[in-house]
Amino acid sequence: MMSSEQDRSPAQGPASAAPRTVPRIRRTHIALFVKDPYASAPWYEDVLGMQVTARGPQWVFLSFSTKHHDIALIRAEPGADGQHSRGTVNLQHYGLEIEGGLDELRRLYGMLLAKGVPVVKTTDHAVGIGVYFTDPDGHRFEFFCETVHDDAEGKRLLGLHGAPSTPIDLQPL
Repeated sequence: MMSSEQDRSPAQGPASAAPRTVPRIRRTHIALFVKDPYASAPWYEDVLGMQVTARGPQWVFLSFSTKHHDIALIRAEPGADGQHSRGTVNLQHYGLEIEGGLDELRRLYGMLLAKGVPVVKTTDHAVGIGVYFTDPDGHRFEFFCETVHDDAEGKRLLGLHGAPSTPIDLQPL
């Protein structure tokens, strides 16, 4: 069960108004539709270093190590034409903040290239550097390395620069 916090903001009106309930998120996971979760899972084990924690007839759950699952791969039903369509309204990317610094990001970039993983772009966000890549079903992921570690400063810079995504020539290791 997710915990929540009640607070009152000036926009809520008089003190007699009910307090606003705000979720306090402890962790996240993502569930992705894929053509075949059993065929996709080995890519997640190999490229992202994940472990399968559960399998069902239509899904595979994977973990980065600590939690019971971080990513769920769920079998997508094909359309009437028998094809799997991603559509234009979809998940843009799932960001994975890495442990370590820029050299670790460069090593991961090199690993992606060595494994033949399609790399979409490398970018500077003013608060961190990202390497974007896709899985076999076309879902986009980002390995990112924070370069600004103070959250208040990160918010200030992101706003100041308009949430930039400036291409960067990142050299893989």
